[in-house]
Amino acid sequence: MDNESRIMNHENNKIRKFTDLNTWKEAHKLVLVIYEETKNFPKEETFGLVSQMRRCAVSITSNIAEGFSRQSYKEKTQFYSMAQGSLTELQSQLLVAKDVGFISVEKYREIENQLIICHKLLNALIKKSKIIHNS
Repeated sequence: MDNESRIMNHENNKIRKFTDLNTWKEAHKLVLVIYEETKNFPKEETFGLVSQMRRCAVSITSNIAEGFSRQSYKEKTQFYSMAQGSLTELQSQLLVAKDVGFISVEKYREIENQLIICHKLLNALIKKSKIIHNS
């Protein structure tokens, strides 16, 4: 299944709320993984890397939700682009966490794969929004 097809639930289900978007669902999985993994970080990182990573992850799903509620293509893509920015920021923080030994290389790769899925789905959501806007 290509990325654009994964955006919509094609079993004759209309997308009625942001939680129906596969993009949001995959980003939500990422949030849950980040929260779970950062529980194991050193206590002195609670207000440092832990807080930053969690805020970034939540920002991704929040911006997808806010973009979904916007009417214009320009506004939608503005929020979806902010979600992309938060994804990239989280990717950078994830590298730091791996490099300082807070997460294993295996866990890093697992989370990175989820980040890649989210990036692709967000790109496809932006394209799909443009197609819908132009039709």
